[in-house]
Amino acid sequence: MKTEDHVKVFSSTDELVLATANYIISQATKAVQERGRFVISLSGGETPKQLFAALAKAPLRDQMPWGKTFFFWGDERCVPLTDERNNAHQAKLILFDQVNAPASNIHRIPVDLSPENAAIAYEKEVADFFGGAKQQFDLMLLGLGENAHTASLFPGTPVIHEKLVGVRSVFVKEDNMYRVTMTAPLINLSRNILFLVTGIKKAATLRNVLKAPYDPDKFPAQLIKPVDGELQWFTASNAALLL
Repeated sequence: MKTEDHVKVFSSTDELVLATANYIISQATKAVQERGRFVISLSGGETPKQLFAALAKAPLRDQMPWGKTFFFWGDERCVPLTDERNNAHQAKLILFDQVNAPASNIHRIPVDLSPENAAIAYEKEVADFFGGAKQQFDLMLLGLGENAHTASLFPGTPVIHEKLVGVRSVFVKEDNMYRVTMTAPLINLSRNILFLVTGIKKAATLRNVLKAPYDPDKFPAQLIKPVDGELQWFTASNAALLL
């Protein structure tokens, strides 16, 4: 592993996944010790699937404080919960069906509602969970798309310019579907933000997000700058070739 500032480069996706799983366990242990609970926001994608599989098996499974861990999602496709494209569906199959996380600790985006109403309901659910206090996740997991989107903050969409802490619906033309996403101001309140980036197809994107002039309409992931938290990038070596 090589480290440069807040970017950690791993020799393989397997190494990255194991490091991420151990990082989550350490953050969960610390949060429970200090605040009595661990609040994490999950992401979708292929690398998180591998991460969930690792966390679902011993010995890592036995190191997580599942009963004191609360799960949210940074974004969701507006497809039924049973659809394989649904982020929460994948997490259920790979992770939650294998561990002792209480159902009441799992806060899914309500895709049975219209996109706008789902966003309104989830914004309220997040706010209610934090009970009027700062809506600060202990850990926010994010991915990076080849077009530099993260969560469902896509290039050229209105939600990129949202200044309020909250949740919004957005129509993504390239997917021809609605999505629900946390806004950048909400994401940026997190204590820790961790991007997971793998694959040679992401190399140019990662370089642009980290090195190119600030242009969030073109590179929405540049919006992610924690207010008073820590931002880290865990990347596989194939994704970091151009750094």
